Amino acid sequence: MVESLKRLLPQKVSTARADLETHAKDESYPVSHPPIAVVYAEHLSDVQTTLAWAREHRIAVVPFGAGTSIEGHVIPQGSAISLDFSRMNRVLEVRPQDFLVVVEPGLTRKALNEALKGTGLFFPVDPGADATLGGMAATNASGTTTVRYGGMRQNVLALQVVLASGEVLELGRRVRKTSAGYDLKDLFIGSEGTLGLITRLTLKLHPLPEHIHTLRVFFQNLSDTAQAAYAVMASGLPVARLELVDELALQAINRYLGRSYPEKPALFVEFHSSTREALEAESGLAIELMQGAIQIDTARTQEERTAQWEARHQAYWALVNLFPGKEYFSTDTAVPISRMPELVAYSSRLLRELGLTGNILGHVGDGNFHTLVVCEPGDLRAEVFSERLVEYTLALGGTCTGEHGVGLRKKKYLPLEHGPALEWMRRIKRLFDPENLLNPGKIFD
Repeated sequence: MVESLKRLLPQKVSTARADLETHAKDESYPVSHPPIAVVYAEHLSDVQTTLAWAREHRIAVVPFGAGTSIEGHVIPQGSAISLDFSRMNRVLEVRPQDFLVVVEPGLTRKALNEALKGTGLFFPVDPGADATLGGMAATNASGTTTVRYGGMRQNVLALQVVLASGEVLELGRRVRKTSAGYDLKDLFIGSEGTLGLITRLTLKLHPLPEHIHTLRVFFQNLSDTAQAAYAVMASGLPVARLELVDELALQAINRYLGRSYPEKPALFVEFHSSTREALEAESGLAIELMQGAIQIDTARTQEERTAQWEARHQAYWALVNLFPGKEYFSTDTAVPISRMPELVAYSSRLLRELGLTGNILGHVGDGNFHTLVVCEPGDLRAEVFSERLVEYTLALGGTCTGEHGVGLRKKKYLPLEHGPALEWMRRIKRLFDPENLLNPGKIFD
């Protein structure tokens, strides 16, 4: 059966063990399952050919970008083809006058910003990992800059999508707003490849900030840190990044990257502005609002700023390195910003109550943070922690996943979060993918 696919797509289909193993897992989900083959698509026609073959043989197709997701999005469930988009990585068009760019889905966010050098523009969505832009759209990724620039949904203007039937849809327009009919584009953003496969994206670009002020503000305890973050957001200041990093994460970062940060809860803060005067006024007011701060450090050069955000982005791997041989369970809850300090306090208290080791860090400016729980394989307390945290989050009006997506791990929480609306999601899935060929088993069974 796979040989017939190789004949249809010569030099683009692999059954090599290394390729199958790479496409059997993501960054942290504890279970892996290899596909029966990997297709390296290079053009739209390759995607359509793969889907036609999949329909004929009733084999599932799982889209794959860089494999940086952590909720099991790219892990096949049963016999499946992994459709790898890494070779579809071209910048198709840059329109600086319209603040937009057209790209293929396998292009990574870092490669895009490298290609934009000299235009005075950049693409701001920064989930930390150098993920592909198609994968970022499929999971509605966000990250450290979302508090100012928004996540993928706010920065995708248009999509080209291939349905399971092979039909190609052009969704959205190259404009900042439209009222023309149902917004199908946003339906596919965050659908995790279960409704259609993204083959082209038109993205919104932003001017590079002329002036940047980056701070590290340390506190005596986690409660003061969370309250200070809320005070800054409640002031209405135009913060570009506002990240909470707890003492365990800083301990891990110091050892992993050879840094010497104080091992106290901290806020990593950044302001972007077009004038130095506005920048100094905004950051000065933010410092005044941070009651309980015990130390404030400023990153004065580009090198210092890069080092600070590298530390934030490497926090996950730093913790993994601190506890080798363990399993890691990541949460991703988000609440209305006024309830964020309460949820941070509850998460910390719950870790102690269950006798678990874990760190708390994340995008508190969005009301979104992550807890990475360290545990022995098969330790059910991590699952208990996640369930109780999600229940508390939903009671506060929040969500079980702010940016990671549902994948395999979060789908059990969706009935509680969405109620009867979940059945309408199932109906939409059946409408676009009646044979259940596209990434089956993700979001819901």
